[in-house]
Amino acid sequence: MIYYLGGLLFNAAQSIAADSVWASIVRGSARLLQSYSLLIIIGLYVGFFLTRKILPKFYNVLPHDRGRDFTLTKEAAQGKPTGSGIVFISIFVILTLLIIPVNWYQAGVLALTWLMMLTGYLDDRSEKGWGEYIKAFLDLVVCSLAAVLLAFFIKSSNPDGQIYWWFPFVTNPVRIPLWVFILVTIILLWVSINTTNCTDGVDGLSSTQVLLALMTSAAVLYLVMGHKEISAYLLVPHLESGASWGAMTFCLAGVLMGYLWHNAFPSHVLMGDAGSRALGFFIGITVMITGNPFMFLATSSIIFINGGMGLLKVFLKRFLHISIFENIRFPLHDHMRKNRGWSPTQVLIKFLILQLLITILILGLFFKVR
Repeated sequence: MIYYLGGLLFNAAQSIAADSVWASIVRGSARLLQSYSLLIIIGLYVGFFLTRKILPKFYNVLPHDRGRDFTLTKEAAQGKPTGSGIVFISIFVILTLLIIPVNWYQAGVLALTWLMMLTGYLDDRSEKGWGEYIKAFLDLVVCSLAAVLLAFFIKSSNPDGQIYWWFPFVTNPVRIPLWVFILVTIILLWVSINTTNCTDGVDGLSSTQVLLALMTSAAVLYLVMGHKEISAYLLVPHLESGASWGAMTFCLAGVLMGYLWHNAFPSHVLMGDAGSRALGFFIGITVMITGNPFMFLATSSIIFINGGMGLLKVFLKRFLHISIFENIRFPLHDHMRKNRGWSPTQVLIKFLILQLLITILILGLFFKVR
């Protein structure tokens, strides 16, 4: 809305005398309102301050945590308001629609992100919690819809109507069949949703990891893929809507900062499945938009190791009767806390340092070794 307001102001200024001081001021202001740099700043800061201010007002109406397996102790989380994802994800969706010029594909992604949040929130509110198979089915439905939506978006973005991925060590983009894109997207989204959910257990841990992932994706989409000269220099495909995707992601990062303000140790509120599932879903979306599914390593390696290895351990044990990592507790943050004696702050800082090191390494390899 702000972007389009800038266009209206600019057109209005055109009707004023060209040498008018007011016309110059209005035209300059209108151009600023259509600058993605300014929109990113507005989204980041307004998202932070709105969430920081509004979130505590919902503590009394949010469901309260019943004590979970993957927290510092069950008592540490028990009784705290949870499911706050319904607040900050809703703020993100509304704020994005007000600030960023979105196409109907992006509007669809916002709707699916909110829907993913809603499935998590209803689970947070449930007395006994939803079963694993119910949540798995809902994940499959939402992820499938998102995969088809992204496939049509990418096909419509390319002049030849094909889907291409770019990889390190390969100079030219590689054409990808539609069915491969949809299958990989569903798998990656599912992995991102569930590993992010498993990482939510130590105050501030999931939030900081997701925040780094969002900032990484936003920078790649806005500064690299959304910029013709930079993308050409780095031999990666240029994405015309990269700036708007990046601005959307920065907007979510700002909202998440507002939540993290209240979730820092010792936390006053928890995001619950409502937050973690929606955040994991959106991370997966941004990764697939970059056109390189391995970008997930740059955004979420620690999230994947922390939660994904536990999912793999359970899957192999339950369905194939194969035991692995028997001496390691998962999520890994639980192992480091209970077996290595790390404090919650040590877990958060050390995991953040590791992800920063991995992110810098992966981005350097991906963009320079072509």
